[in-house]
Amino acid sequence: MEVALDFPFRKTSVQTERTMPLITFTGYPTSGKTHRAQQLQNYLLTRISSLPDPASLRVHLISDHTLSIPRSVYNLEAKSQHERSNNASEKDARATIYAAVKRLLSNKDIVILDGANYIKGWRYQLYCEAKAVRTPHCVVHVGTPVSQARRINDERAAITDEKGEEEQPYESECWENLVYRYEEPNAMGRWDSPLFTVLWDDEGPPCEDIWKALVGSEAEGNKKVVRANLATVLKAPSSEDYLYELDKSTQKILNRILDWVRDHPGEGGGRSALVRVVLRSCWLSYLRVLWACPHFRGLGGSSLV
Repeated sequence: MEVALDFPFRKTSVQTERTMPLITFTGYPTSGKTHRAQQLQNYLLTRISSLPDPASLRVHLISDHTLSIPRSVYNLEAKSQHERSNNASEKDARATIYAAVKRLLSNKDIVILDGANYIKGWRYQLYCEAKAVRTPHCVVHVGTPVSQARRINDERAAITDEKGEEEQPYESECWENLVYRYEEPNAMGRWDSPLFTVLWDDEGPPCEDIWKALVGSEAEGNKKVVRANLATVLKAPSSEDYLYELDKSTQKILNRILDWVRDHPGEGGGRSALVRVVLRSCWLSYLRVLWACPHFRGLGGSSLV
């Protein structure tokens, strides 16, 4: 005997549309992160232009330079005694970056975050923000040796010509402090995964691998899908007649079972199944709820007081 179940369970919608990623660059100061980010940006623009509908996707590059954040905010030695803490300006800078990332993340925008991003907790915060909007996320580590990055900063400091903020050097003590505080990404952590490393001698970042890991394609069957944590998913409210429909479906199943038993007296069902019943304590208030049910009263529950 087969009984069709038609319970009005609540359903939650699953997002199937393409979502665009957040790409976080990290590395030592003056390690070439901006150059690598621009290389990736040029690749993405070229790749998007070859799509059937290139106007539907956009690429954004966020950095200290684009947000007009001076490098002096990272210098802990030059703080005024009236500031609330030594790294107050740095916290304000991260708040500005976080607001820009949060504003641009969507299913049509690829966000490239160019910066030191040297704090593990800060990268975890960016990961949580990306997952909250069901956006893929990855970390690109520019693996320039410390000696090479220090030489680049010294060469910039020796140049007296005025250049853009991107070419300005760090103060020597500030640079050493940033290197000392740097927390390298670890692919074992979910906030640093997937992790792509670009060495100093590499011609460019692994753009094709980044595209496949974060965007993919439906035709190749590797389209990236990100699902939010079940604890944070807002469930759709049930209809007003939910209990009525549930009782109606339950009564329909009971009637089918009783009809089969009446038409096949003495016969077995042909199949057996082990039913596990979870026992619970029946307090007086719970028994009164059962007594209010008409099915329970029909089984002799009217004797409860």
